[in-house]
Amino acid sequence: MIVQSDRTVLLEVDNPTYESARDELARFAELEKSPEHIHTYRITALSLWNAAASGVQPEHILDTLERHTKYDVPQNIIAEIKDYVSRYGRVKLAEQNDGLVLTADEPALIAEITHSQPVKSLLGEQLDPHTVRVPSHLRGHLKQALIKIGFPVEDLAGYVQGKFLEITPREVTQAGLGFRLRDYQREAAEIFYAGGDSRGGSGVIVLPCGAGKTIVGLGSMFNTKCYTLILSTTTIAVRQWIDELLDKTTVSRDDVGEYTGERKEIRPITVTTYQILTYRKNKSENFVHLGLFSEMDWGLIIYDEVHLLPAPVFRMTAEIQARRRLGLTATLVREDGQEDDVFSLIGPKKYDVPWKELEAQGWIATAECTEIRVDLPDDLRMEYAIAGSRQKFRVASENPRKFQIVHALIDRHRGDQVLVIGQYINQLNEISARLNAPLITGQTPNVDRAKLYEQFRCGEIGLLVVSKVANFAIDLPDANIAIQISGTFGSRQEEAQRLGRILRPKSDGSIAHFYSIVTRDSRDQEFAINRQLFLTEQGYRYTIRYEDEF
Repeated sequence: MIVQSDRTVLLEVDNPTYESARDELARFAELEKSPEHIHTYRITALSLWNAAASGVQPEHILDTLERHTKYDVPQNIIAEIKDYVSRYGRVKLAEQNDGLVLTADEPALIAEITHSQPVKSLLGEQLDPHTVRVPSHLRGHLKQALIKIGFPVEDLAGYVQGKFLEITPREVTQAGLGFRLRDYQREAAEIFYAGGDSRGGSGVIVLPCGAGKTIVGLGSMFNTKCYTLILSTTTIAVRQWIDELLDKTTVSRDDVGEYTGERKEIRPITVTTYQILTYRKNKSENFVHLGLFSEMDWGLIIYDEVHLLPAPVFRMTAEIQARRRLGLTATLVREDGQEDDVFSLIGPKKYDVPWKELEAQGWIATAECTEIRVDLPDDLRMEYAIAGSRQKFRVASENPRKFQIVHALIDRHRGDQVLVIGQYINQLNEISARLNAPLITGQTPNVDRAKLYEQFRCGEIGLLVVSKVANFAIDLPDANIAIQISGTFGSRQEEAQRLGRILRPKSDGSIAHFYSIVTRDSRDQEFAINRQLFLTEQGYRYTIRYEDEF
């Protein structure tokens, strides 16, 4: 490593200690760039606060840097690490005399907070030099405001228990298979719950797609034993949650409700979508379904794919800080940069495991990632040359020369379970017709989606063309080939989710292949470089190939 005074850390890839250094560095720094030989990380306030919240001490961070660094760690970096890590816990929320108070470790800090313009309107009377009263309904809003001025709150105010619900794991599932949580799943659920202590109960668990984040959610429900509201991405994902609940737990079907566009069941365990919660007839109307948050005496709210949380759900979450909140995700990257809202309103990162570590243990499939670069046809070069930036990306993304590579890859992987994934509906319609393969988009009725997914799962069909609706929470355990023909600009989170479609361990132990076809020397290629960042951070290396090699 080379640790620099601007908070960047340069990590040399071609080094025997690279993998261990990368895994340690990822606990307290964020990956920014990952070309072939030197990767650039940045130490940020939020990355340090997440580390602190998960128990990482500044001494450990400094020891990691000093063990791996090629040169001395700059003095300002040492000071900033100590300073930022120490800020987590200096300001605490606690319960006192049936109300909430904000406490700080020194009077000057309380004075600074109470005189801060964004914060002071959220506070009540000052009780002593260290303590100020907080209106209970402003608990979340205060945490949001304080992190913006550099003071993350350790929330020790505790939680309402919620209405009791007996829920325990089955030893044998309804499908007749033995069931128990894997060690890392149990550990994640226990760290979140923290024995019921106020230091647990809110936070984010980061695990790769295919590693069983849903099972961590079930494990948390086994610990909390209370009415639970589960938020997910699609109706298909809602039904997968319900299937898992009924298959692996003792709850009855009458205790589990689906709250979607098709059904409006409110039960002790209710599973809904972000889309239905944020539905309104027009922008001047209220969000008609947000009342679901207060409809029952929930003791736990689970946010599946928490990195996708829409703004209205953030706002509602600010109002329900007395409920335990569990976020599940494969990546904390948000394309809108609002990771600090996840930290303050859902909770800090509590647990994660490097993807390659789970791969080495056999819990997710080994994957090989290949980028294939194709030229733009002569008849499209002028159109591309004079197009605006966004249109350039679309012209390059819909490059018709990608089709021949898709055909070549499908021929190469006959007998495999192949997903072709893209962004643009016209492109997907054309490739579906060319391949004579079924297509799933946002317009495909849920009943038809479910049928096609099931046919794919049981091997009745081996090729499926899907739009971005398949990015999230779709359980296709035997998919082992993903061919990405277009995506959402440089979205790292999308790259993570799409790779995740093929990471379920294969019954025959075979490896998975993730192909990304991009147009050479174009905006498509530029954005692909950013998308690779997530995969590189997790230890995957891209092989770059060209169309004449196929």
